[in-house]
Amino acid sequence: MTPFFIALQFLTTFPIQLKAMPTKQQNAQSLLFYPIIGLFIGAILFGVAFVLHALPIVLLSSIILVVWIWLTGGLHLDGLADTADAWVGGFGDKERTLSIMKDPACGPIGVLSLLIVCILKWSAIYVLLQKQLYSALLLFPVLGRLAPLFLFLTTQYVRQKGLGSSIAEFIPKIGAMVVFGLSLLATGYFVWIGLLTTVIFILTLLYLRHKFIQRIGGITGDTVGASIEIVETVALLSFSVLIFYI
Repeated sequence: MTPFFIALQFLTTFPIQLKAMPTKQQNAQSLLFYPIIGLFIGAILFGVAFVLHALPIVLLSSIILVVWIWLTGGLHLDGLADTADAWVGGFGDKERTLSIMKDPACGPIGVLSLLIVCILKWSAIYVLLQKQLYSALLLFPVLGRLAPLFLFLTTQYVRQKGLGSSIAEFIPKIGAMVVFGLSLLATGYFVWIGLLTTVIFILTLLYLRHKFIQRIGGITGDTVGASIEIVETVALLSFSVLIFYI
């Protein structure tokens, strides 16, 4: 169960204490549990929505978004801000882009990207609550945590050191593909809306992968974190829009 607790420790703010330093293989295996952690996060959001459903939707939407950010410790938002700053400030140069990603300071483009993502998420959550689709909150954290599986399976990790390099080296590829495929099947619960959301989700992943390869030749920890936030937001927004047409 060590890989599971590694994933839980890394992806959430829960105070998990590992008995020993995990091996590179265990770090890579933890990737297989990312969708389960996503489901766990989604279950908490669903629980909050269900228990506090009597509150005004505006207030409840804000509470759910804050809980969502708190559960992840803002880890992926940090990656999004770093990636946005680097993408604009890098001026198309690989080395400059990678260098800016290492800078802990958050520039104006990073702040703007955080505002955009949070506003879009809040708006989409509002729509879901308005339509009483509380169960949909289970879906998006799972889809978001499928992004690392896809990217580590298909894309080169460009940095030589760190957690990402060991994951890229030892990722159990067959297991990751099985987990990715089975997790996508869960969207079938929402029938056509779920299917179209999945298509948009996959297209978004392919586009992000293309841009990462085009700019820096692969992925970094920051771009993976950014991908989680972007695909979560796109999937959440797509689902909320499709409700009105299907």
